[in-house]
Amino acid sequence: MIGAEVLKLYRKISGNSCRPYRTGLAVIFFLLFISQSFSQVTTEVDTTKIRIGEQISYNIKVEADSSSLIVFPEGQTFLPLEAVETTDIDTIKKDSRLLLSRIYKLTQFDSGAFTIPRQKIIIGDQPFFTDSLKVEVNTIEVDTTKQGLYDIKPIIEVDKTGGNWWKYLLLVILMIGLVGFLLYWFIWRKKPLSVEEEIALLPPYDRAKLAIKKLDESKFLISSEIKKYYSELTLIIRKYLDEKVYDRAMESTTDELIMRLQLLKDGNQFPFKKETIQNLESILKRADLVKFAKSKPDTALAEMDRAIIEKEIENVKACLPEPSEEEKLLDKQYKEALEQKKKRKKILLTVLISIFLIVATIIGFGIKYGFGYVKDTIVGHESKELLEGDWVKSAYGFPPVWIETPRVLKRVDAPLPEEAKEQMSMTTFIYGTMLDIFSVAINTTTLNVPKTTPQTKETENPTFDLIKVSEESIKGFETKGARDILVKRDQFITPNGAEGLKTFGTFNIVIPNTNRVVNAEYALFCFSNENVLQQIIITWPDNDEYADEMVQRIIDSIELNPNNPEEEN
Repeated sequence: MIGAEVLKLYRKISGNSCRPYRTGLAVIFFLLFISQSFSQVTTEVDTTKIRIGEQISYNIKVEADSSSLIVFPEGQTFLPLEAVETTDIDTIKKDSRLLLSRIYKLTQFDSGAFTIPRQKIIIGDQPFFTDSLKVEVNTIEVDTTKQGLYDIKPIIEVDKTGGNWWKYLLLVILMIGLVGFLLYWFIWRKKPLSVEEEIALLPPYDRAKLAIKKLDESKFLISSEIKKYYSELTLIIRKYLDEKVYDRAMESTTDELIMRLQLLKDGNQFPFKKETIQNLESILKRADLVKFAKSKPDTALAEMDRAIIEKEIENVKACLPEPSEEEKLLDKQYKEALEQKKKRKKILLTVLISIFLIVATIIGFGIKYGFGYVKDTIVGHESKELLEGDWVKSAYGFPPVWIETPRVLKRVDAPLPEEAKEQMSMTTFIYGTMLDIFSVAINTTTLNVPKTTPQTKETENPTFDLIKVSEESIKGFETKGARDILVKRDQFITPNGAEGLKTFGTFNIVIPNTNRVVNAEYALFCFSNENVLQQIIITWPDNDEYADEMVQRIIDSIELNPNNPEEEN
């Protein structure tokens, strides 16, 4: 535009004369000088030779009119050197001119000769470019004659930060302990025997003697309760006979019992004395009169009957035969069987209570959280375990992509053809693969800026067509076995304002060595910043609510700054 205006002015002034020609030529040179000196861009560096890890101060100075809009380089435009720090723009106003400067701290962690590409500064609507600069990065020399060599230090174990799993484990242990304690206390614990239980465990003879002793301690006779006294007295002898002689002595009448005793005596089963049978018959009939005919014998007769009963208990015991070894064995087996029966009853009761508590717990949690969630918690679900595990937030690649994932992404070497290595570099971080259904991958591709020459000074930095990048990525899915791919595209903006392209949809994939077809979803995010392409690829199983929630959390965590990654930190 300026050249065209100058040419018109030259033709107007020069005409056909020689003098006007010289005058017009002077005007042209003056105007060209004014247009070129209107804005000036210079660069300074403190050094062009550094050692690995040291920094270069790269200073860009701009002199321009105060009304002009000036845009300095932003982001990683100095590759293969990395910008680790960028200062604020220093502005000095001088008359109607502005003197601006900005310092970039650059470094490199590989040795060799590197070229800082030309940098574009926009002043108004006009781009200006600095010259490229060659920098040498040298290794650090180690003088082993002055400093000795030492063994490699051993690996230091770092305590891993645990989650809250131990709280849930402690709660489960406490609940199991509480249930176990209750089962032990009410079922398995050997409870102290009551007086009645201790008496019931005594042999029949001892129980009868103890009952007579308690009858002596009672106050039935003092209070003239003859009926109760004779009821207890006859109960003692009947219980003893029921257990040791005749097993129906308790429900038999007096005549039936005496007749049975006489038969046992006549059959030589028990060598009872005749006097014993007579005494028992006399006392039992007197007791019947007291209980049913309201007879009231005096206290002396009652005490005498008590003494006779105690004596006849001794006589009956003397008539009882000693148990044989077979009877003792049967008795022992019976007691063991009884113990086993009690034990089985306790086990059955414990199992039933445990099953009831487990079922009740499952139903309770199912009502509150859903039965599917409870089932996945008990049986196990891969997506659920990833979702509820300890997540990791980290930066991957350079410029960095900040993302939160359920597992740390591992760096892998991306195979590139030899001819492509001269044109680009690529870093890849992944977790899982498409065949694992759930996977996360981050690719950062950097195109190497060609060296500048005076003839190529106006060449622009290469850029990426995100639509074409998306299409090539979909083709990559197909080469890995994906089919029936549904493709949708939309604009995507990260929480910190970085704009990119989102490609998403569904696909089917056949698991190798099987006939199983898995339905899956995918999301591809592409971001371009000058000569840098950043891609985030996520695949996950279809109709998996845990995976959907997990992927949404990953997407919400994506952060990058295409303008200045350092400011992100």
